[in-house]
Amino acid sequence: MTGINEIGFFAVFLVFIFAILLIDLGVFSKNGHKVGFSEALIWSVVWIALSVGFYFFLIHFGYLVHGIDTLAEIQFRIDEFKHPINISGLGFEDALVVYEKNLALEYITGYLIEKSLSVDNIFVIILIFYAFGVEEKYYKLVLIWGILGAVVMRFIFIFTGAALVRQFDWILYIFGGILIFTGIKLFLDRNKKDQIDPSKHPVVRFASKYFNVHKQFVGHKFFVKIDGKKYITPLLIVLLVIEFSDVIFAVDSIPAIFAVSKDPYIIFFSNIFAILGLRALFFLLANVLNRFYYLKIGLAVLLTFIGLKMLVHEPLKELGFQTVHSLYVILGILSISVLASVFFPPKEKTGS
Repeated sequence: MTGINEIGFFAVFLVFIFAILLIDLGVFSKNGHKVGFSEALIWSVVWIALSVGFYFFLIHFGYLVHGIDTLAEIQFRIDEFKHPINISGLGFEDALVVYEKNLALEYITGYLIEKSLSVDNIFVIILIFYAFGVEEKYYKLVLIWGILGAVVMRFIFIFTGAALVRQFDWILYIFGGILIFTGIKLFLDRNKKDQIDPSKHPVVRFASKYFNVHKQFVGHKFFVKIDGKKYITPLLIVLLVIEFSDVIFAVDSIPAIFAVSKDPYIIFFSNIFAILGLRALFFLLANVLNRFYYLKIGLAVLLTFIGLKMLVHEPLKELGFQTVHSLYVILGILSISVLASVFFPPKEKTGS
């Protein structure tokens, strides 16, 4: 019965999310347009409100995720996903309160990690659009399909990763090492100007070798037929490059959330809410991202902290380090990097 409830809840969640997503991304509207600041702001608020609302939903109805209705099932899930809580001596109602509160904390912490890391992903998407010379009115269309592809890939990555972690605990140490390496590299490269050369990108080379590629953009079309021959357009190449970049990005972001939760459903929920708000966040922050001078340093520290937490998770557990403590540290890192950018911007170099 639990399995049926679990699958049923997940199915309802997906239907709800895709319904909102279709409205947000404007799939029902065929007319492409440049997304303005006000539209981006409204949808950013909507997605953040939904994300926070889901946190409160888990506090009160978290038992629905796995269809829990007995004390034994709560303990089973705690053991299965290694939740850092103890329900010894508690009755079902009290144990459920502790379990659901921790579930909600894991979700919101994972969401915050993914949301903050997605800001760095926006830098990359902007570079891709600029490098390929995509007109602004087509940004929305590319992001629609890019985000839908990201949802599918995250589903595969997360549930595959969760299965591997349950089978092989030592994978967490590999994840931790990857995150520390990425954090250090991000810090060392913080002042480097990222550039993308379309002609040398591996996706472009692959597409040019195996497909007929049209040399010019053809409006909003991904494919075009000329003299009976089918071609893929540069707009599809841009979409493929963005999807490829998201796969690379997921290698960093998904392991990071495994530091706060081993429950694939909670990881998926936090990932999806962060990713689905990416389009609105892109249009909202595209013109002001360069003002967050110390954000990359903050993200570097964040990734390094999460990586270290993975490497020493057992000693931390013995010391009483809980999910809420991770949340406090992450909020502190992000707040300091943003406030430092606002109040202590680097002095502009003046010519002699």
